Amino acid sequence: MDKFSPLSDKEKKSHRSLTRWLCLLVVLMFGFGFALVPLYDIMCDALGINGKTNSQAVVLPDALTVDTSRTVKVEFMAHITPNLPWRFEPEVTTMNVHPGEVIRTAYIAKNLSTQALVGQAVPSVSPGLAASHFNKIECFCFNQQPLTANGQAEMPLIFYIEPNLPDSIQTLTLSYTLYNITESVNHKEEVTNLPSTPAITLNKNRSNKENNHE
Repeated sequence: MDKFSPLSDKEKKSHRSLTRWLCLLVVLMFGFGFALVPLYDIMCDALGINGKTNSQAVVLPDALTVDTSRTVKVEFMAHITPNLPWRFEPEVTTMNVHPGEVIRTAYIAKNLSTQALVGQAVPSVSPGLAASHFNKIECFCFNQQPLTANGQAEMPLIFYIEPNLPDSIQTLTLSYTLYNITESVNHKEEVTNLPSTPAITLNKNRSNKENNHE
């Protein structure tokens, strides 16, 4: 049986170079995968198609007029992450509205667990081009939502769609995803409430030592 001949120094060097390039390629691909998300967000922000809505309450314009000649169908959806044992649903699933019309509705949340939990809702609008025309005057997503064990809450939502919404958009979907942020809230409170006594004690001890030396 033929045996493989040993590699020459030139071949070994070539293989080492190829290995280094392959490793570099893997690292670059891994980094590019992480960069895709922020790059996608930047591109979508520039084009106005990211589906993100206002994160703070808007003030209703005085000159806002209702376009009764148009009707837009608004669909309401609700999602919950697996680690949050709540029931979360819209008060209504669909609604026909006129652009410029102020709409009041709500989402209902119920804590199905035996412990207090804190949720945070993150909204998204599709199609993405409609997001910049969807304005929330009041929204439960602006604040954290704590619920006691087996507690239930009606969470209000007040919004309007701008009259300059493109005519091509006839249906708009508003979706909320509810996240469990209980641990992060508890951790923040623990850090905030750390006692300052040790620092004062150290200063006193230091002062006593200085006085003793005198």
